[in-house]
Amino acid sequence: MSKTILITGAGSGFGEGAAIGMARNGHQVIATAQISPQVAALRRKVDELGLKNLQVEKLDLLDPYDVAQAQTWDIDVLFNNAGVGEAGPVSEIPVDLVRRNFEVNVYAPLALTQGFIRKWIQQKKAGKIVFTSSMGGLFTPPGYGVYVSTKHALEALAESMQQELKPFGIKVQTINPGAYLTGYNETMADSAFRWLDDSRHFTKRAAMRATFDSLLGTPEGRLDPAEMIAQMIEIVPADTGKFRNVVPQFVEDMLKKHQCEAWNNQI
Repeated sequence: MSKTILITGAGSGFGEGAAIGMARNGHQVIATAQISPQVAALRRKVDELGLKNLQVEKLDLLDPYDVAQAQTWDIDVLFNNAGVGEAGPVSEIPVDLVRRNFEVNVYAPLALTQGFIRKWIQQKKAGKIVFTSSMGGLFTPPGYGVYVSTKHALEALAESMQQELKPFGIKVQTINPGAYLTGYNETMADSAFRWLDDSRHFTKRAAMRATFDSLLGTPEGRLDPAEMIAQMIEIVPADTGKFRNVVPQFVEDMLKKHQCEAWNNQI
């Protein structure tokens, strides 16, 4: 059955691929991007593909006008995919960057989601909410503590929401990608070097770079995003499925092992 699906953060990467794939599968898709150049580029691509059921709109989650406009749309599924990442040592990262990361990754999608929940309940409509979380929502590597703390927060909000909204027929899921090679993780790692200064910080740039390289320089840190996009295309519109969806399977297995071992961590 065809659904109307709103996707945030569809200007590139997973969001763009999922939007195109779900439109090809017959769904009505509203793909949104934060800035006008992304919107224009995606509209050109959609026109070239001839996808009449894929509407492209601007949606900056921190712009009240954009958010108010988005909440006039009638949708069946809200796919909260937009996000940004700040990296660097938690003990030294400027708190303003931490605050902004939470604004974009937690507070803004929560506000958008609350608006659609109220609308669905008023309409007595059984909608669905999907959050792009991360494997980092379930464990914390060094150097990425700020970013993954936003995903830990999303995990908690989604799990609570999933239980609270059952009586209203509204379903909630998370999708937890592994380290796919979309450029997102590399850009996030580079963000630390905007402010990390060897003359002022005790964490040295070379040490931070070595940490990032050790995490991203392995085959497990450079997965083909086509696999994740294919999973999103199936998971997001589905009426049934697991609450938490970790992809690929070896990452789910690794996280389960990590969580068991975490009970015995020593200081």
